[in-house]
Amino acid sequence: MIDLPEAVRAMGTRGPRWQSWVDGLPRMLQAQFDEWKLHADGSPYHGHCSIVLPVRTDDGVAAVLKAGFPDDESAHEHLALRRWAGAGAARLLRADPHRRTLLLERLQQRNLNELWDIEACEVVAELYGRIHVPPLPQLRSAAESTARWSADLARLPRNAPLPRRLVEQAISLGTDLTADRTVPDTVIHCDLHYTNVLAGDREPWLVIDPKPMNGDPHYDVAPMLWNRWDELAGYVRDGVRRRLAALVDAANLDPDRARDWVIVRMMHNAMWELTEQARPDPDWLTICVALAKAVQD
Repeated sequence: MIDLPEAVRAMGTRGPRWQSWVDGLPRMLQAQFDEWKLHADGSPYHGHCSIVLPVRTDDGVAAVLKAGFPDDESAHEHLALRRWAGAGAARLLRADPHRRTLLLERLQQRNLNELWDIEACEVVAELYGRIHVPPLPQLRSAAESTARWSADLARLPRNAPLPRRLVEQAISLGTDLTADRTVPDTVIHCDLHYTNVLAGDREPWLVIDPKPMNGDPHYDVAPMLWNRWDELAGYVRDGVRRRLAALVDAANLDPDRARDWVIVRMMHNAMWELTEQARPDPDWLTICVALAKAVQD
């Protein structure tokens, strides 16, 4: 039976659904090993919502087996990876959507945290051009999701610890952005940041871990701004704007549209922190507000 790392076992403390998933992981992973004739080839590691096991196939191919928590965001990861077919992204070898397991090509463990943030932004901007492909009918709609989340944002009490002008601005911008169909939808990653790009052998850098939707490609910019936040200490406004400029210039995106999506996404992030966490993280709320201000002040 597969022995889970302590950090994966600790995911069960997040709630009953998490505990049920953790409890079933060893048996499920062993069943997948047996069914796909896999052999362990290194120590397991994990992401925020997944466990990854280095394996070799029966014919000796180096790969990884990824098992993810069964949430809505990861439901269609396999579809995006299959659509990309290894072009700018990790190659999908096999998938069991019911079990939320993926057999993926094995990449190196080096990620974009090794690069200067502006250089990393330029790498990601090039990858946008490869993964922003025509929509898939099975994916969730970013426009529909944004409308729903903006309605939730509007229900925040007026005394919520967020600047009311930013809340109202995000609601208005979300409405305008989703109503404006001049920018064609593509498959979007939704969580593309420094540690979700790994070094490869066949290409320098490859995307992993999509939480795909169909939507405006400008939606994908924000995670590159809010991650590696500590590096911006003392020059948040200038640092954020340099990253944003690097992304939109290299990807040929509309800077105003990218800016507006950043504001919308940061207020949605703040809303989820306030409504879904028993003890909202004040540091994360500060980042959400500071970033929404930095792109426009």
